[in-house]
Amino acid sequence: MTENVWSYKSTAGRLTGADLTGYKVEATDGSIGKVDKHSDEVDDAYLVVDTGVWIFGKEVMLPASTVESIDPGEKKIFVGLTKQQIKDAPEFDREKHLGDQGYRDELGTYYGAGGAPFGRPQV
Repeated sequence: MTENVWSYKSTAGRLTGADLTGYKVEATDGSIGKVDKHSDEVDDAYLVVDTGVWIFGKEVMLPASTVESIDPGEKKIFVGLTKQQIKDAPEFDREKHLGDQGYRDELGTYYGAGGAPFGRPQV
């Protein structure tokens, strides 16, 4: 079953109601930053990751479907993206992320409904 881009995969190990703020985020090829903000809303779950000096202070919004696993003991989140894929992602826009459907569509297209740009099937 292909899952919605704004929903966690059933295998991600998401802890309902857990505060992920401050968790380190690991791409497939290394650390990319830490969670600055997140949402667990049904069909609207995401992480906002502060990449710090790695991409000169850029923040990115990662749909929940990019999360491969969560390790609460180590306070780490592993995403199925490379550093380059995250670096090339649209920049997080604090003004648009909550109510601008065009912005959400842009992110959904980049990450693909199911991650199509990265070889996973689209919905």
